[in-house]
Amino acid sequence: QVQLVESGGGLVQAGGSLKLSCVASGSIYAMAWYRQAPGKQREVVAGITYDGNTNYADFTKGRFTISRDNAKNTVYLQMNSLKPEDTAVYYCNEDPDLKISGNTWYFSGFGSWGQGTQVTVSS
Repeated sequence: QVQLVESGGGLVQAGGSLKLSCVASGSIYAMAWYRQAPGKQREVVAGITYDGNTNYADFTKGRFTISRDNAKNTVYLQMNSLKPEDTAVYYCNEDPDLKISGNTWYFSGFGSWGQGTQVTVSS
């Protein structure tokens, strides 16, 4: 399994932006960003296949963009127009069992995980 290291989190005011990075120790394939807020279950934020197909949770509503640089074994999450409800620990995950059926993506939650990066949005 690859090792994943997230960075880029921090404290930002509502309406601000952050760009998260997830650097892998080796080649990576289907990737996802998740987040977990205090007292809540971990949820998928966005996913991306090796060739760049993307999928987003409804709550991102065009505010977030997932991207990748395969040469650098890195996945990014650009987050704009941040809201206090976006406050959470954000994790990246390499999903070896991602399934795509039409427009529906099935994230397995298996595979490697990073340690997470805290994003705090103040009102």
